[in-house]
Amino acid sequence: MVLATNLGYPRIGPKRELKKALEAYWKDELSKDELLNTAKDLRMANWKTQKAAGLNHIPSNDFSLYDQILDMSCLLGCIPERYDWNGGNVDLDLYFAMARGIQKDGKDVIACEMTKWFDTNYHYLVPEFEEHQVFTLSSTKIFDQYQEAKDAGIETRPVLVGPVTYLALGKTHDESDPMALLPKLLPVYEEILTRLDKAGCGWVQIDEPYLAMDLTEAQKDAYTQAYIGLNAARGDMKLLVTTYFEGLRDNLELATSLPVQGLHIDLRRAPDQLNDVLSKLDDNKILSLGLVDGRLIWKNNLRESLDILKTATDKIGSDRVMVAPSCSLLHVPIDLELEEKMDPQIRNWMAFAKQKLDEITTLAQAANEGEASVQDKLDSSAKITEERKTSERIHNKAVQERINSLTSEMRARKSSYPPRAAVQQERLKLPMYPTTTIGSFPQTQDIRKARASYKKGTMSEGDYKQAMKDEIEYCVRYQEKIDIDVLVHGEAERNDMVEYFGEQLDGYIFSKLGWVQSYGSRCVKPPIIYGDISRPNPMTVEWSTFAQDLTDRPMKAMLTGPITILMWSFKRDDISWEDSARQIALAIRDEVADLEKAGIAIIQVDEAAIREGLPLRKADRPNYYDWTVDCFKLSTACVEDETQIHTHMCYSEFNDMIEKIAELDADVISIETSRSQMELLDAFVDFKYPNEIGPGVYDIHSPRIPGKEEMVGLLQKAAKVIPEERLWVNPDCGLKTRGWPEVRPALENMVAAAKEMRNKTQKTKAA
Repeated sequence: MVLATNLGYPRIGPKRELKKALEAYWKDELSKDELLNTAKDLRMANWKTQKAAGLNHIPSNDFSLYDQILDMSCLLGCIPERYDWNGGNVDLDLYFAMARGIQKDGKDVIACEMTKWFDTNYHYLVPEFEEHQVFTLSSTKIFDQYQEAKDAGIETRPVLVGPVTYLALGKTHDESDPMALLPKLLPVYEEILTRLDKAGCGWVQIDEPYLAMDLTEAQKDAYTQAYIGLNAARGDMKLLVTTYFEGLRDNLELATSLPVQGLHIDLRRAPDQLNDVLSKLDDNKILSLGLVDGRLIWKNNLRESLDILKTATDKIGSDRVMVAPSCSLLHVPIDLELEEKMDPQIRNWMAFAKQKLDEITTLAQAANEGEASVQDKLDSSAKITEERKTSERIHNKAVQERINSLTSEMRARKSSYPPRAAVQQERLKLPMYPTTTIGSFPQTQDIRKARASYKKGTMSEGDYKQAMKDEIEYCVRYQEKIDIDVLVHGEAERNDMVEYFGEQLDGYIFSKLGWVQSYGSRCVKPPIIYGDISRPNPMTVEWSTFAQDLTDRPMKAMLTGPITILMWSFKRDDISWEDSARQIALAIRDEVADLEKAGIAIIQVDEAAIREGLPLRKADRPNYYDWTVDCFKLSTACVEDETQIHTHMCYSEFNDMIEKIAELDADVISIETSRSQMELLDAFVDFKYPNEIGPGVYDIHSPRIPGKEEMVGLLQKAAKVIPEERLWVNPDCGLKTRGWPEVRPALENMVAAAKEMRNKTQKTKAA
């Protein structure tokens, strides 16, 4: 029979219980036992939900207190030397030190580098491999959680990140290939499998998303070598290798030849690969079909999925087929049933994680018992599919007409960067090493309380606006006090850098509890694009002009760019990403034009996610480059030369698209570099970026406070790559998630570092 299975489930809890417990623990408001009990309760609830849904394979070890790659580093004993680990099991203090850094009891250690998990908005902690790397089994989490479920009467399929993917996602501090470490790593994986087999485990899921990437010869050889060893160590267990986020393509023969008992493929991202996989699959191998989208929130077209499922079962038989989501359900909200106030028609088009479990079991039931057994669900699915094709709520004729009228002149600034820079400097009169921040300041409890009260109707609009204005004035005065050169208003009125804009754009709808983990305790509630997008009214002009009127210093207006708004939303599945992005670009263009008319001299259009959406395969990237650059320029090219356009990008490797970032033609870009100790600036060594750059000198994703000398050291590194006259000083990202006690000293140190660099330059010139 066809089996109903899952690859992973959200771990934050329906009401972000894990987030709240973690943050209370970090503040010493919750004990270790209380934190671990909360985590255990969430795991148990997840397992019971999946069992009740009728799944045949339920994952374990998909739960994490922070990040699954960090968990793997701890399991494998891959702990950077700076943490002074002496062996043994990794405890919570060390675990969170790696995640967040530590600045306590005389210790001052930076956190592990963080970057995006493939092309998602989830962030993972990058493994670091030392020159004489040793791996050793240093955590019992995977065994404990398997046994925990078993004791509750729930048999699970433990999840491991595969050895080749783990090495490929890590970094060495020299030029060596991480694949060379495979012989040292494999014995630990083999030990893990042996212990799971002895515990009575039937299947182990080994996630190898790197199989969907462009592989080097060394990586291909590593796959062959690794799975020969793992297959030998599995005992009576069966191994399921999972791939997702792309198709296998040229790695098809490699993946299907691996000596494992099952292979999972993503048929949402790469539906055309099925027949090729079926033709290459060994006669005794099981195929897991990723038919339910693990990354979008739209209901499955059950008829379409059943046709695909039938193709597989007709070819290889029902006993060799599993139905699954395309990837872990980590990337979608938990339960649509909690969205009681959402527009009922649009809500009826959606499925969150819990509802996707039902779609999986429905497909398996239809295959096993006949379509008549689920006819009501098939009829409902067909009705929704047709409704979305024709609904006037989705398709806006005026938006389409505007898209069709675009011209090439709308994508180009009037002058090139050098003359623009001259007139901008004449207007702004900024010093060397100008200081600024990325946009947001701490969102205090008072801000959150005011916003919640206003939304509940217990605070009037006038009182709410006054509370926000008071906070904005506080931020402006503080920035003046510490002598920041280019100010921001702090974004007190904004709940989220995408949701805030989505709330003011036609074509969006919002959930109340649709939270998704971004990293650690950081959760986001992505807005949902259901139709064509337009901007009915100005969105930020009132707040930006209010802030500018408070000061004589330049006030930078803050907007989120079209690619980031798209990537950090739940996208439509009925039109291309490119079409949606262009609609958003026109809305942002209107806002940019209105800000300029209001007298704002600097406008930042953040594209933090532009690298995130980069296709995983290099062959697919040229088209992506073309339309993302086009959309950014469409958003910003409407301004006069004297208006300075900034953009911000965070937590991404830019080396493979640096030339395209230059094509955006922003006057200033700011990027994350502090966690990597300016390593990301390597991209600028060979490619001479023509405009201005602000490499982040302050890691805002860690609670530690960097000193002035640390920031001076980072700026000195940056000045070796970027001409001083084009170098800005700023944090890595916005300060929304930090508290004022951390922000004040860090920003003051940042300003002091900039002034020291300024003084050194002046002394050098004077000499």
